[in-house]
Amino acid sequence: MPLDPQLAALLQLIDAGTPMHELSVAEAREGFRALTVGTRAPESVVPVASVADAKVEGADGPLAARVYRPEGAGSCPTVALFHGGGWVIGDLDTHDNMARAICRDAGAVVVSVDYRLAPEHPFPAAAEDAIAATRWLADRRDDFGGDARLAVAGDSAGGNLAAVVAQRVPGVAAQFLIYPSTDASGDYASRTENGEGYFLDLATMAWFADLYAPGHPTMADPLLSPLLAASLAGLPPAVVVTAELDPLRDEGEAYAAALEEAGVRVVRRRYDGLIHGFFDMGAWSVSAQAAVDEAIGCFREVLAG
Repeated sequence: MPLDPQLAALLQLIDAGTPMHELSVAEAREGFRALTVGTRAPESVVPVASVADAKVEGADGPLAARVYRPEGAGSCPTVALFHGGGWVIGDLDTHDNMARAICRDAGAVVVSVDYRLAPEHPFPAAAEDAIAATRWLADRRDDFGGDARLAVAGDSAGGNLAAVVAQRVPGVAAQFLIYPSTDASGDYASRTENGEGYFLDLATMAWFADLYAPGHPTMADPLLSPLLAASLAGLPPAVVVTAELDPLRDEGEAYAAALEEAGVRVVRRRYDGLIHGFFDMGAWSVSAQAAVDEAIGCFREVLAG
């Protein structure tokens, strides 16, 4: 299916700038914030009952976090959310609306975790932080959503971290993997088909990999490539979301298939005509917003059991 025409203007805006892999890390972070936070109109901010800054415990000390609470009284699930950005860029602000949407539409308390970024903290720092923070939340569910369900969610690199956490932390109730990176060592057709011109490109993926896993000695490590874990049996049910025009499409779908083969309940959704990052593109595209709404609805159903 061709590119959603409503996203063409956004891609023109992105293409007019310097490619991310040609920027310094500081410039790339600022550019991503400008693209996300800087273009977010006040009327597009998803309303929730409350938002509060907090701290959670990471692998090497406290991490900044943000807690989003939905409307309504009573207990609800808690969701640990990990932002995307190639383990190099992204923060609590860039993914604020994603956290809000999951909070409101899944009826869950969302705890967005600001894990350590590369290159200051290379692999496996982000994975270790995600695991530690989720374990910390598991011991404090009464302080957050209040019921027994603790789920994980994330997009792109954050989807990678959510998948890793689901493999490493017992008792996770569900996993919401949004166009996740699952196999850093793989060779997939979607990387060739969608490797240029659709926001995330191969050159930027390689730049992220060089910064997060210098020298690439760990590409087959399941902490980086969760698809390569020895076993996926017994993992929590998953919603796996992919975009047709995303270089990460095939590895996300390969992970969904591997989970199914291991006996895990999986809800798969591929959104044709959409690109990597569409979860924050609803203001640009009716189709992107419809996909976001449907995907979070699927996650809500899986959380409900």
